[in-house]
Amino acid sequence: MTENHHMYEKLIKLTSERNVMVNELLRNHTYTRLGGKADFYVVPETYEQVQEIIKLANQEAIAFTMLGNGSNLIVKDGGIRGIVLNLQKLSDISTDGNRLIAQSGARIIDVSREALSQGLTGLEFACGIPGSVGGALFMNAGAYGGEIKDVLTSAVVANREGEILTLTAEQLDLDYRTSNIPDNGYIVLEATFTLRQGEHEAIKEIMDDLTNRRETKQPLEYPSCGSVFKRPPGYFAGKLIQDSDLQGKQIGGAQVSLKHAGFIVNKDNATAKEYIDLIHFVQSTVKQKFDVKLEREVKIIGEDLVK
Repeated sequence: MTENHHMYEKLIKLTSERNVMVNELLRNHTYTRLGGKADFYVVPETYEQVQEIIKLANQEAIAFTMLGNGSNLIVKDGGIRGIVLNLQKLSDISTDGNRLIAQSGARIIDVSREALSQGLTGLEFACGIPGSVGGALFMNAGAYGGEIKDVLTSAVVANREGEILTLTAEQLDLDYRTSNIPDNGYIVLEATFTLRQGEHEAIKEIMDDLTNRRETKQPLEYPSCGSVFKRPPGYFAGKLIQDSDLQGKQIGGAQVSLKHAGFIVNKDNATAKEYIDLIHFVQSTVKQKFDVKLEREVKIIGEDLVK
């Protein structure tokens, strides 16, 4: 019995054959359409399965990576060793008065739509954010003047040992596009948002406006990771890139968007290396021209392709 087969048998016992894939191409699961293969791609259906998979990874000393829904992420061409976990099947959303409880795999867009349907205001800013609830907490996602920390009350997480903890929003140290979730090795399972009662039509009007702004200004016609860089203090990343004459700059199949300079798009079957090389080129050019350091918002994981 090979080591891979041994691990596969253990994983399907914890969940099922339909939820475990071997040598799965991760470009099929990322918004950029980039990324090599995962040794094991696992999609658990319950919190208990998540716990057991974490414990198995610890027992077998096998690497373990959370993928989320792959929206604010670049996976390198060599893929990811060990277990890659996706919580897309944990996607329930429910309400309790002015509280909204969403599982990690739910899309934050769908959570904002549920808030609208219940006449709850506070999550309008999230109506165009493509990530999952777990990813939104991971990076304290935000847009149009709002961010997750404005409305998050608590989260249920699994720690590195597979224990389930309930933490307050304050315990997650949410700040501009950061949290302590990665440093502590937490896997978000569930989030509780506290919202306010509002008027359905007024909430819908805001969401329609933000959706229209997003669709007209962002290059949604191509795969991308969304906004590549954090906003530098006192500047706008997109404006700096535009003023550096970088719109349309292309390395391989990756291009600085002509529609919005803060986006890099996968225009023509780019590799992750081409995409990352273009990020570095943009950073070095902006640094040289304006002496401003552009810090990545997008996360890069995985291994380089060995030829």
